[in-house]
Amino acid sequence: MNSEKVLEIFKEITRIPRESGHEEPMTAYLQQFAKDRNLECRTDKIGNVCIVKEASAGKESVPTLVLQGHQDMVCEKRSGTSHDFLKDPIEYCVEDGWMIAKDTTLGADDGIGIAAMLALLESDLPMGRIECVFTISEETGMDGAFGMESGFFTGRTLINLDSEDEGQMFIGCAGGIDTRACFKYTQEDFHPGFKPVKLDIGNAIGGHSGDDINKGRVNTIQLMARFLYSEKQSGMQLVMFKGGNKPNAIARECEAIVAVPDPSATVARFKDFGDSVRKEYFVSDPDVLFTAGKFRCTEKPMDNDVARRLISALLACPHGVETMSQDIDGLVETSSNLAAVRMQKRGLIEVVTSQRSSITSQRKMMADKVEACFLLAGAEVVHASEYPGWKPNLNSNILKVCVDSYRKLFGCDPEVKAIHAGLECGLFGEKFGDLDMISFGPTLRGVHAPGEKLELASLDKFTKHLADVVTSFE
Repeated sequence: MNSEKVLEIFKEITRIPRESGHEEPMTAYLQQFAKDRNLECRTDKIGNVCIVKEASAGKESVPTLVLQGHQDMVCEKRSGTSHDFLKDPIEYCVEDGWMIAKDTTLGADDGIGIAAMLALLESDLPMGRIECVFTISEETGMDGAFGMESGFFTGRTLINLDSEDEGQMFIGCAGGIDTRACFKYTQEDFHPGFKPVKLDIGNAIGGHSGDDINKGRVNTIQLMARFLYSEKQSGMQLVMFKGGNKPNAIARECEAIVAVPDPSATVARFKDFGDSVRKEYFVSDPDVLFTAGKFRCTEKPMDNDVARRLISALLACPHGVETMSQDIDGLVETSSNLAAVRMQKRGLIEVVTSQRSSITSQRKMMADKVEACFLLAGAEVVHASEYPGWKPNLNSNILKVCVDSYRKLFGCDPEVKAIHAGLECGLFGEKFGDLDMISFGPTLRGVHAPGEKLELASLDKFTKHLADVVTSFE
């Protein structure tokens, strides 16, 4: 097993459509992989796959080791890109030591974890029995982990391969919950003399709503709400508001159509607003774009009362870091992400947010705070897709194995950390009892956003480390 083999398999995976909720081609690929190699393979009723490789000669007494990752990927693309995630292969290039998908997500989260497991299953490394578990729909609510029944895997030690910083061993993670608000509206006629203008904010960096929430990046939805709120004295009418995409991604794009008495003046003010914002975010989001112009529109505006309440709530909605951990220096403890605004159908507009915290009571508080904001604005609010956090265990045996291996291979200690992102480890621990778990992976950047990339040098270290851990485990 080496990094070249892992990368070869990952390149195959980039050709397989595997959007969350549509993992069937990936599931079939895994099943065929096992069949071609005469490996035991089981698939549960929701699509989770477990491929088993029995112990090498002389390793029969080693406890079973579980390796785990998820089949699906976040499917994000730049505006104007024609890529169809349900059928098109991911287009990537290699530049300066990075494998990059410039116009879409790459899917190294968690395709590279899948590839590493398959390379292990294909290898002749001397190791104990391994169970490789591939879950579905991790990115949209951990559906596979939630739906997995007891006994699907038997090992009591688990390595999750869904982390994004080589040289870091993760032993804890945040739990999360989604909060969704719905506004119902009626339509009204255009005010006499009012003309439509289309406003766009785009080309923001965005990123992972857990890993990147503390980086101070632009949230395009909140920026659009900020501008529209500043325009409230103009008598503006709101025709359309749409922004963001996935609950676990920071909104990179947002568009609105408004009817105004003086389109040229509105366009000029929006340009000035964009100039001011770029000065505010000149380090974290230097390339964010603001464009505006007159627009032909037949759709009628929403009624002014709902438009006013929607814009106010979007501006007031908590977004970003709420608290930092008092136990682990530099770790975000609690946060919220204003993720998406969607006009579902005429008369209904939905706001999607997600909250994370490593403390259950804080996660509930954050969700309540967002709920209160939208209830005050007259919306209907529901919570969904809650998942637990994972409490660190510094006395973990697999942690000791991984640290000792890393020190032996590379002459230095890895960082031992908790992560603000959600990992399936928390749910496995809650569902299946006392598991000894750790998570690590190669270095990825820009996950959940176009431009996602994999550092190839880190893949080499990750592969060597994983192979040594698996063969050292006793």
